[in-house]
Amino acid sequence: MPGPRPEKIELSEKERRELERVVAKHNVGQQTAQRARIVLKAAEGKTHAEIAAELGISVDMACLWRRRWLALAAIELKDLSVEERLDDLPRPGAPARLTADQICRMEQLACEAPEKVGRPISQWTGREIADEMIKRGIVESISPRHAARLLKKGVFNRT
Repeated sequence: MPGPRPEKIELSEKERRELERVVAKHNVGQQTAQRARIVLKAAEGKTHAEIAAELGISVDMACLWRRRWLALAAIELKDLSVEERLDDLPRPGAPARLTADQICRMEQLACEAPEKVGRPISQWTGREIADEMIKRGIVESISPRHAARLLKKGVFNRT
C-alpha cells in the first residue's frame, strides 16, 4: 500500500532553467547532473519510487535530494546558486596538521641543496628532510615516511 505523497517541489522558471542547464552541461560532474535530474523529476510531482525507477537510483537518494532541495528553497538564487545547492555537504575529517606557513617553509627547505645545510647527500630523502625540518623548528615532529610522501607528491619539491 503506497504511503503519503512526498512534498512537491515548486520551481521558479529561473530555477528550472538552471537545473536543465546543469543537466545539459558537458563539464559538470555526473553526481551533480543526477541530483539536478532528481529535483526536476520531483518538481514534476513524481514519487521517490518513481524517480528511483526512472533514474536507476535508490529511493533513499531520491528522498535525500528532495529533502535537501526543499531545505534550501527559502534561500534566494543570488545567495546560493543551483549548482551550490546540489553540492555535497562538507564531510567531517581530521583537520590539516600542517599550516600554510609550515608548507611554505618546507618548500623553501626542499629548494635548498642538502650540501649547503651540511648534509652529506646530493638529494633530499624522507629521513634527511624530516630531521632538518625538526632541527629548524618548522614542525615539532614528522615521520620520515610522511616527509618522503610529501617530497614524492611534490608538495614542496622544487629541486
